[in-house]
Amino acid sequence: MGLQNLLAIGRLQAHQPDAAGIAKLLQAARRNLADAGIAQVSPDNRFDAAYKCIMQCAMLGLWANGYRTSTSQPGHHQTAIQSLGLTIGLAQTDIIVLDALRRQRNVSDYEGDPVSTATLQACIDQAAQLLSRVESWLRAHHAHLVH
Repeated sequence: MGLQNLLAIGRLQAHQPDAAGIAKLLQAARRNLADAGIAQVSPDNRFDAAYKCIMQCAMLGLWANGYRTSTSQPGHHQTAIQSLGLTIGLAQTDIIVLDALRRQRNVSDYEGDPVSTATLQACIDQAAQLLSRVESWLRAHHAHLVH
């Protein structure tokens, strides 16, 4: 399903990208990734910070392409992550990993399951790789939106 189809069924909304908004969200993603690396913080909160970075990167891909998720719709995190193939050309195998981290975040947040050290590290690693990829993609495809 393409971005236009997701727009047509209400999963996405049109969004006018601007350099200031992109810069602000990019800075937030960088801050969250840095916060995820603070060893004195609990693993659950570090995981949340890394996951926020992943979501912010997914939103950057959508925003730069002229879309945003419909946050009033259930599943907007899933929509954002699964659209990464359409927005920045992320491989399906990477999207599957990110979606598994999304599901882990739900279990942690809504059922209180603790985050393992391995899961935390995987989330931090995935967030760092995705942030790097999004920054490169923005420079290559939407240079007018980045300073």
